[in-house]
Amino acid sequence: MTGVSRKKTLQERESRLLPLMVDMTDRKVVIFGGGQVGERKAILFSRYAPTTVISLDFTPILQNLGEQGLDLVKTTGTMSDDEMSGYIDSAFLVIPTTSDKEFNTRIADMAHQQGCLVNSVDGLDDIAVPSIVERGDITITISTGGASPALSKYMRKKIETVIPVEFETMARLQKEMRIRLKAAVPDQRERSGILWAILEDEEVWSALTHSYEQAMEIALKHISNGNN
Repeated sequence: MTGVSRKKTLQERESRLLPLMVDMTDRKVVIFGGGQVGERKAILFSRYAPTTVISLDFTPILQNLGEQGLDLVKTTGTMSDDEMSGYIDSAFLVIPTTSDKEFNTRIADMAHQQGCLVNSVDGLDDIAVPSIVERGDITITISTGGASPALSKYMRKKIETVIPVEFETMARLQKEMRIRLKAAVPDQRERSGILWAILEDEEVWSALTHSYEQAMEIALKHISNGNN
């Protein structure tokens, strides 16, 4: 299947893209293109996975990241299929970000031939990268299925303003309470009910704005009180 026909099929089925949280540890990411788009992709993926950027030139930010350990590979001219295959070899995800669409398609085709996933900047492919909101253990992702990246960013900014810091702290408290409940309450339904009761306890939420320890003390009362 060619890159063009594969992309068309995925566009026809874009509503079937499944949102997943993937552990990227030791999953190699290869980015072709050292411009602003490649820079943005490298900043994101290098936080989660071993990332290599391949390009004739690199932005100052990428050069700085290279000094900090990001793998930068500087090419000297036209890339042969063998050379490209060597760069792609063992990659989990390949991201063509060059300004040459034909070259990007060539990269995507070879990546697919070698069993790699592709994130394309020229249209929807195997993976669509969402906008991300992070608050400690809380991760919220927003995607428009490639219809409007600008809208995804706009929504992210809006959501960031309405997620208070207490949500991050509550996630930490719930995590600790789950550990305590597994040791103290054998019944799973009862544990679930207690955790939900803590979420609905306004006194716990109020305490979180002042002291995590105080909020935990209040939350622990729910173990002895059950779901009441």
